[in-house]
Amino acid sequence: MENTSWLKQAKDSPLFPDVLWSRPENRRHAGKLLIIGGNSHAFAAVSEAYSGAYKAGVGATRVLVPNKLQKTLGGVFPEAEFAPSTPSGSFARTALAQLIDASTWADGVLLAGDFGRNSETAILLESFVSKYSGLLAVGGDSLDYFFNGSEQLINREKTVLIANFAQLQKLVAKRILIKHSMDLSQLVLALSGLTKDFLGAIVTHHANQIIVAYGGKVSTIPATVADAAKMAAYASVWSLQQPPAQTFEALTCAAYELVKI
Repeated sequence: MENTSWLKQAKDSPLFPDVLWSRPENRRHAGKLLIIGGNSHAFAAVSEAYSGAYKAGVGATRVLVPNKLQKTLGGVFPEAEFAPSTPSGSFARTALAQLIDASTWADGVLLAGDFGRNSETAILLESFVSKYSGLLAVGGDSLDYFFNGSEQLINREKTVLIANFAQLQKLVAKRILIKHSMDLSQLVLALSGLTKDFLGAIVTHHANQIIVAYGGKVSTIPATVADAAKMAAYASVWSLQQPPAQTFEALTCAAYELVKI
């Protein structure tokens, strides 16, 4: 039996051309994205997300990193803003107020990754997610902080999880078993069933496909590789530029545009 919830997108034929061509033409009306991430030893995910968001057509971007990076980035990345950090260089719990304040400026927030492993940062991210009610995209090692409390993300509206396959397995383990041995059709069927009761959206890469799942619908597009940071940036920008009712269409268009670059 044909899976009618599975929409297959070709590299040269977008599934939703009307959405693709109705984006804001002026960057002043193209949405504002707050990117959060980094630690004193790593900044690549944030930098790549910033670059990806610009290529994806965002209107304005702010970047928030731990203040341990100020000496490193102060002269080379003027867009960066700095929040309190732990002695080891990760975000401190006391950064919460600054994260919340910055999020009120944005139409959406991307937790880009490179947070490192820190118990204070774990408390900070959990607190931020519980207090922030807007559009939230979570990618990179940001997802690793929620493996034990994945329901906080799964049950959250206006949420996009950009996960590699191993992260996806851990995030949904309490609800469904996903195996590496699954072929594409089996995975699509599993994600379709899962997201019928899943308030957020999933974007992942597996079997040479970028896969989008939301509200019981799944779209795929061939992609031999997919840069995780760029995928998170495109998913964030497209999501904030479309109304919540078009989340699936927006993310499917994001995948199409990402494959083109």
